[in-house]
Amino acid sequence: MTNTIYQPFKNFDFKFKNCFLSGDTFDAPVIQTNVLPAWLLEVANFSGDEQIKLLDESIRSYNTLKIPVSEEVLLNFIGPLEDKIAAAFAQGFAGVSKLEEMDLFKWIGKFLYSLIYIEMNAAVNLQQLSDDGLNMSQGLMHKFGNLQTMIQSIYRSVILEDFTPWSFVIVPLEQDDIPFSFRDEINTLTFSLKLKDFGIIACLQDNGTNKRYHQEILDQIAGQCLTDQQFEELCARFFYSAYLFNRLPEYTIMPVEGSIYIDAMPLRGTTNKPLFDVWQHKIYAQVLETVWKPWGNLLMEIRKDPMAPTSYFNPPSLPATD
Repeated sequence: MTNTIYQPFKNFDFKFKNCFLSGDTFDAPVIQTNVLPAWLLEVANFSGDEQIKLLDESIRSYNTLKIPVSEEVLLNFIGPLEDKIAAAFAQGFAGVSKLEEMDLFKWIGKFLYSLIYIEMNAAVNLQQLSDDGLNMSQGLMHKFGNLQTMIQSIYRSVILEDFTPWSFVIVPLEQDDIPFSFRDEINTLTFSLKLKDFGIIACLQDNGTNKRYHQEILDQIAGQCLTDQQFEELCARFFYSAYLFNRLPEYTIMPVEGSIYIDAMPLRGTTNKPLFDVWQHKIYAQVLETVWKPWGNLLMEIRKDPMAPTSYFNPPSLPATD
């Protein structure tokens, strides 16, 4: 394996010519594959015609979301990963809770990065049409580039030096027939998914910080099966704290003899500023209203007590505010 690291954000390689994961590393033909694998569409009972709204405001059906991939990478590396995740999902919480976190990171990371690739392709095409510079935060592209490097572990050796870049929470749900749904926030690389009797929350580039931030509520619910509303409330907490997380993780990335070694730089750096901005119940309540829409919880009800937004947990154990 070459010592060269494929870095598509350096030359904006998002034109569907090279493999989204490995660039031109392999000689195998590049084909297009669905972002949502067939097994997941079947489990979710999706026809593929269901729609998703992208960052450029365009509406796309799931079955049109495709990415370019080397046939060798798809057959020998992505295929076996999908098989492993599919087998775990089929067993529900019992199977998913036994997954190695690295495999879960690869799978969720591949899914989110696939959406990022499609967004970047649209941005590059718009740039070509308008002749304007690509209007995207350098910090955001740096974060996306780090994620892409890390998920190259799907097909090559990537060694994380005494750290994990993610926060994962996997919880059992009271019902065993929860329909499939997912939520993602690409800017913060935050993701949640629920299906059958389990729910997953993931922050893909926080070095475990969001999980530590919510450790009190996680300790409180350890071993408990959550209601659907409780899981969505837990999601709201993580999505909001990921928004408040004010560091851009930095990594030392070095290729050595075909492997990629990644070491995390200290998040605190040279500043004493807290890792998270101040939690504001008013904004958090708006996030709750969004995740609780299926149950009709209104913002005015959630904020009935401005200092204690509605909670399905007892005690709520919310982060401190000013």
